[in-house]
Amino acid sequence: MDRSIRKKILELAEEEYQKFSAALLPNIDNVLGVRLPLLRKLAKEIAKGDWQKFMAMAELEYFEEVMLKGMVLGYVKGDIEEILSYVADFVPLIDNWSVCDSFCIGLKFTQDNKERVWQFLQSYLNSTQEYEIRFGVVMLINFYIEDRYIKEVLIRLDNVKLKGYYAKMAVAWAVSICFVKLPKPTMEYLYGNTLDDFTYNKALQKITESYRVDKETKDLIRSMKRSKS
Repeated sequence: MDRSIRKKILELAEEEYQKFSAALLPNIDNVLGVRLPLLRKLAKEIAKGDWQKFMAMAELEYFEEVMLKGMVLGYVKGDIEEILSYVADFVPLIDNWSVCDSFCIGLKFTQDNKERVWQFLQSYLNSTQEYEIRFGVVMLINFYIEDRYIKEVLIRLDNVKLKGYYAKMAVAWAVSICFVKLPKPTMEYLYGNTLDDFTYNKALQKITESYRVDKETKDLIRSMKRSKS
């Protein structure tokens, strides 16, 4: 089974797309160049069959093989605890923003299991590992920026104190989405947060780049930037 999956992936690889994709992932050197929609289509096919066997046997030599393994978990049907156990096994394989973010957006079972997944995410949000934190934060972006969770989300984001670039950028991104979706509580947070200067200023920058924020508000946000100490 596994060899046939690799054969399919190799057949889908495009040389020009490989150059484009690899350029976005400076520290990753095993990119074949397969477009994500094609990987998702393959993941759907695998999820309809003996996906547990695939998860046990999947090879992980190439970027796309890791991506595919994560994508499959977004399409499988099963007990939430079983799926979360596979998610927990997959998270340590994440070593770049692309796999992380594509993996998270696919975990749509979260929508029907909000409280359980929220509990599951807490250990990642409190982690000292860069991509474990990014995983937790990107999951918040995709599924928890809403009235019911906004206060807790902002608290969790404020508590991230890791130096890792991709963790900081995820927090900045999350704060900006919080502002776009729920500006009032997020503005209150911006006036009383403990984010480091880099993350805080990046969050403000991302807010001002949003098409959903009016000019007057963008001017106010720019005025809130912290100067370098």
